[in-house]
Amino acid sequence: QLPLVESGGGLVQPGGSLRLSCAASGFTLGQYAIGWFRQAPGKEREVVSCISDSADSTLYVDSVKGRFNMSRDNAKNTGYLQMNSLKPEDTAVYYCAASPTFSLCYFHRVDYWGQGTQVTVSS
Repeated sequence: QLPLVESGGGLVQPGGSLRLSCAASGFTLGQYAIGWFRQAPGKEREVVSCISDSADSTLYVDSVKGRFNMSRDNAKNTGYLQMNSLKPEDTAVYYCAASPTFSLCYFHRVDYWGQGTQVTVSS
């Protein structure tokens, strides 16, 4: 069983919304910071958003501020990324990751990666 599994991706029109989920198994996600990353074709993987283990700290890349919201439900061992007002440039494979430290936002000390879920924004 994979330690992190993303779901919720799909095809959506510009201006639409999607909610991605990141479900953990085999470890207690509540002890880890969670990050969402994305990789578009021909581009490097970039950070989208991070949330600390206690949810008292969050980080968003400038391009998604005000549109995306990250949350977590430690009782369900799951993290979420609510994406609103989606744009074609948001099209990418979205990955979640977990780390004991918030520095996963900078690709440091990532203990777990998910397999990714495709998000396509197109009319």
